[in-house]
Amino acid sequence: MADSLDVRFYGVRGSTPCPCDANKRYGGNTSCVVLQADGADPILLDMGTGLRNFGMEVDREADRAHGVEGGRRDMTPPFRGTALVSHLHWDHVQGLPFFGPINRPGAHLDVFGPADGNRSMEAAFALFMNPPYFPICVNDLAGSVSFNDVDDGTMSIGPAVIKTRRVPHVGLTNGYRIDWGGVSVAYISDHQEPVDDPQRVDEAVLELADGVDLLIHDAQFTTEEFAQRSDWGHSTVAYALEVAHQASVVELALFHHDPSHCDDTVDGLLEWAGSTADGLNVGRVSAPAEGQTVTLTAAWSATENEHQIGLSSTA
Repeated sequence: MADSLDVRFYGVRGSTPCPCDANKRYGGNTSCVVLQADGADPILLDMGTGLRNFGMEVDREADRAHGVEGGRRDMTPPFRGTALVSHLHWDHVQGLPFFGPINRPGAHLDVFGPADGNRSMEAAFALFMNPPYFPICVNDLAGSVSFNDVDDGTMSIGPAVIKTRRVPHVGLTNGYRIDWGGVSVAYISDHQEPVDDPQRVDEAVLELADGVDLLIHDAQFTTEEFAQRSDWGHSTVAYALEVAHQASVVELALFHHDPSHCDDTVDGLLEWAGSTADGLNVGRVSAPAEGQTVTLTAAWSATENEHQIGLSSTA
């Protein structure tokens, strides 16, 4: 069992990358979150443009750990990891070609996600990572990538138990629950809020989020924006709170911010959500920025006979 699980955010935006001065605190890269614990291969949640920054960090850490000079990364152990892809929209997959560690001999990445119609995950990546849309194909990478279509179910990846459920969005979309070392994370990055009933939550979503220590949830729109874009497949901050309330989560992380929302806007939404959470019995609300880590720890208390969950955030 891991002593702690680090949940590190490399991209928190939705729809399209939007790097600019107005967004520099929260960042402009699209969806990518990485779960890491000592002695285990990392699990990536989506492969948006934030994946490039994770790759750069992997290379820097390898250089430091092994005393590599002059870029001799052939001397370091090759990357091994797993990616759980929510769906095939651009903002969740376009980081793969720019993930440096996979372009090293011996590296390997297992990718799990939903097929879309008659097109498998492998066929979809072969389509858009291919000339003329991109200069090289997946098979041209020095490392290897395996693609796995996954529907509702449960699987084990190293020390983690992964539960997958279909969630409402535009096109086939997975949500994930990861139970690892006594702590739990639910990842529901893109979630269609019901138009007719803002208190109705899909049973699959509640199953994934039930009692988790950290719920990473779509919070793309304000209520006013949702009124104009109710069929775009996303949630309001208010609905993210409703999901967290009904699922009795410990912490809600607002995620998949709209590209038009500058840092000040996200600050305001977070402040509103924090004040509203008290009345909904939601333990804590956060809006992690690029480069921020939420560390989850679980320790058994024999005297109180209950789990004590410790959460800490570091930039």
